[in-house]
Amino acid sequence: MSDEEPAEEPVEDVADDAPPTEENASEANPSEPPVEEPEEERDPLEVALERAEFAEKEIAYKEAEIQNVRKRLMADKAEAIQYGGMGMGRRMLTILGDVDRAMNGIEEDDQSPVAQGLRLLRNKMWHELQADGVALIEAKGAEFDPSKMEAIATIPPSDDHPNGTVVDVLEQGYMYKSKVILAARVVVASE
Repeated sequence: MSDEEPAEEPVEDVADDAPPTEENASEANPSEPPVEEPEEERDPLEVALERAEFAEKEIAYKEAEIQNVRKRLMADKAEAIQYGGMGMGRRMLTILGDVDRAMNGIEEDDQSPVAQGLRLLRNKMWHELQADGVALIEAKGAEFDPSKMEAIATIPPSDDHPNGTVVDVLEQGYMYKSKVILAARVVVASE
């Protein structure tokens, strides 16, 4: 006897002896195409009508989308025209504020040329701004409106100033047509 071990015989796979199932059958013969069910032949006129109906729906959808875009662009254009001067109004209001601060140092009865010139300048600027659509936000004594006002300080409510009312205006606020340019800075009575 030799020291060599005898060669092991290959063990046969049990699954190979199993009867073919549908999965095994398709794997066993990959060259055979799967059996397809015969498709019904459709009338070409019917197919064309379906395609035309689908195309009509797509066209109607695209037309509606174009109309929506056109309406949106018209609204944007109208708003741009309506509020086009808002930037200039905002810049002019800062100058008007400077003129107001300069006038705070002038007494009411001062008739010097500088005082008269400042009053005239302030009145002309304000009238031009009003003509363009700028309006003052009336805040003192009104109910606090956070969309138009900014509360800088609060004080406890009293009989004269109920809760939620504006007690004092620290800095005037302005609107351009229906939009706020500068919010009014106010003192509010609040608990």
